[in-house]
Amino acid sequence: MLGPETEDAMSFLDLVRKRYSARGYDPAPVPEEQLRQVLEAGRLAPSAANRQPWHVIVVRDAARRRALGQAYGREWFWQAPVLLVVCTEPDKAWKRSDGKCYADIDGAIAMDHMTLCAADLGLGTCWIGAFDPAKAREILGLPPGIEPLALTPLGRPTDAGRPKTRRAPDEILHHEQW
Repeated sequence: MLGPETEDAMSFLDLVRKRYSARGYDPAPVPEEQLRQVLEAGRLAPSAANRQPWHVIVVRDAARRRALGQAYGREWFWQAPVLLVVCTEPDKAWKRSDGKCYADIDGAIAMDHMTLCAADLGLGTCWIGAFDPAKAREILGLPPGIEPLALTPLGRPTDAGRPKTRRAPDEILHHEQW
């Protein structure tokens, strides 16, 4: 885990720049200590009113990973040694006065913490939202009230990723008002 600044420590912005959506994975198992750190990063994520309305399903079994390929049909996805599935529990989430439910936001923060921790450890991830939630629900045996939010493979990346392209600051930043 990141500690006090040292000469070897990566800055947070360097870490954010380092993280990319890996689309190729070494099949070697993720060391248990690294997996534990990634999961701990998600557990420690902030949430609205500290409700923590998320769950993480860790999928290592090869047959179940392949089955999840039915929910997201890219071979590189299910060939990773670990798949993480972030699920939310909307009924336990904080709701703003206008009724907006923060379950998905809180789950996304937990996923983001895990992807950044993985990058810090030299592991790859790829945030996946374009999956079949009904198929994921069936394969994972999710109970009523639990919603699959996002998937990510986890493992040593074998690809170099694509160059990051982002909108210019003047296209997205506003000061004082729109």
